[in-house]
Amino acid sequence: MDSSSSTQFENFVASLVAHASHIQEQFVTEVTENYETTCWGCGLRVLLPSCASAFKCGWCGAITDQNKKKPNLKCIRWRVVRDRCFVSVVLVFMFFVIFGGVWAVYPVVFSVSILCGVFHSIITAILSVATISFFSFAAFRCAGTPPNILWGSYPTVGKSDLENYTYCHYCSKPKSPRAHHCRSCRKCVLDMDHHCPFIGNCVGAANHRSFIAFLISAVLSTIYVSIMSVYSGLRTWPPLKYSLGHINGIGLSVLLWQQLSYIYQGKTYLSHLSSQADSEEEKKDCQNLVTFFSLQYFVTRFLPTFRVTRKKHIK
Repeated sequence: MDSSSSTQFENFVASLVAHASHIQEQFVTEVTENYETTCWGCGLRVLLPSCASAFKCGWCGAITDQNKKKPNLKCIRWRVVRDRCFVSVVLVFMFFVIFGGVWAVYPVVFSVSILCGVFHSIITAILSVATISFFSFAAFRCAGTPPNILWGSYPTVGKSDLENYTYCHYCSKPKSPRAHHCRSCRKCVLDMDHHCPFIGNCVGAANHRSFIAFLISAVLSTIYVSIMSVYSGLRTWPPLKYSLGHINGIGLSVLLWQQLSYIYQGKTYLSHLSSQADSEEEKKDCQNLVTFFSLQYFVTRFLPTFRVTRKKHIK
């Protein structure tokens, strides 16, 4: 190859490199170009780089995630049918145990003495009424409605009024940091712990106490039924020594222990999962149990040195 051809080839390669660098600079310029968007919380316009898909408004504090779009809602009637079936089965089972147990055990208990029969009747009535009442409160009471708050326009929304709020694309309204949307209930629930199909409802701020009380009464009822079944069986069939009732008691006891441990830690089941991902530490204290069961008056009245701190909901 002569010198002139070599020079032409070098010029050609140099022109290709220059053209490629020009295209790359133009591409980078287009990618890093800023764009203007609107905050859903206060309506103010925000200038963001194109690579930012989520941002927090500097005025109202609302968080916008542009990657989350309104989902395509599928038919969820099967969830409603499932929950109703579970609730019906649980109610039938409880009534069967109550009335069937009363019919089967009463002759044996009253055969011992009238006092024993009256005592058994009182205990059975208390446990039955408590279990069914707390179940009804947990199943048919609203789990917890997030607070209503003004949003959408700048004059209405003040500084930090929507701090850490997000937008729920299911409900088309603001969602507080402690709220979670339940697809089965089709609404946002404040302090949602989980959706329980056996009560056909979410466990949240409004019915969490009733759910815990139902677990306690169910555990006590299961233990009492197991004891009375064994007692009646031993009097009727002396070789009988065991009862299958303790299996249900173990399962309910484990669930109750899990719920009480979360309350002691100041968490719900969902916040426990999110704290594991975020590596956050919550304050573990018996005050959380006192606050949950609304025992502030009793504690401050009889134990003045024990201070109770109320649980605050962050807007």
